[in-house]
Amino acid sequence: MPRRMLTDEHWSKLKGMMLQENIYNKRDLRMTVEGMFYRLRVGCPWRDLPPCFGRWNSIYKKFNEWSKKGKWLALFKKLVSEPDTEWEFIDGSYVKAHQHSAGARGVEPQAIGKSRAGNTTKIHLAVDSDGLPIEFSVTGGEIHDSTAASELIEPLPPATAVIADKGYDSSKIREQINSKGANAVIPRKSNSVIGNADMDWPLYRHRHLVENAFARLKHFRGLATRYDKLKRNYQSVVAMARVGFYGCRCNETSTAPNLIEY
Repeated sequence: MPRRMLTDEHWSKLKGMMLQENIYNKRDLRMTVEGMFYRLRVGCPWRDLPPCFGRWNSIYKKFNEWSKKGKWLALFKKLVSEPDTEWEFIDGSYVKAHQHSAGARGVEPQAIGKSRAGNTTKIHLAVDSDGLPIEFSVTGGEIHDSTAASELIEPLPPATAVIADKGYDSSKIREQINSKGANAVIPRKSNSVIGNADMDWPLYRHRHLVENAFARLKHFRGLATRYDKLKRNYQSVVAMARVGFYGCRCNETSTAPNLIEY
């Protein structure tokens, strides 16, 4: 019997959120979700799911259906209903795309690009003051952080400051952040004529929160290496990892217990 990841308490929380998203409460729903999380955790092919979770093809079809309808993304959104957005941190991280993820048929977006590491995908992530993910986007690995920044920043809730590394140093990004009523805490590049005299370095030191979030999310092997062919399916994987690791916020001051036992 493979290790399962959802305790009864955690499943009751997740089940309640799923029912709110009109996911039908079938008798085998818990084992179906367990199968999805198992594949996320170990990074195995769908065909290699242990039989105790049910038929692998049925679990894959359900995952694909939920991805089409944006169910996992909706669950992700439910967990960020009350973020602590005094500060917001943004960054991007490469993910190696396995050779089996390439070559999807049809015209649906894949978000796989060529970079120095070969076929890669990039996750662009925003976290709140507690280091909890509140927004993300997925692009090909060749897309620079500054290029994807506008799409990532636009839906962010109001904050006093948005913190990022010098890869986001551009007047366009600073203007977008300022237009949302936030201060852009971004170091300028070495060739800048303006310099960093106005830089809030003590606040910038907290930027490790977004890097820590990436480190935690990449504990899941099915996320750290991309096996999904379609962009929407890999977005569901990222959303699942957020649901799995960070769980539900209990109150305004908590850092949220883990939803699953890794």
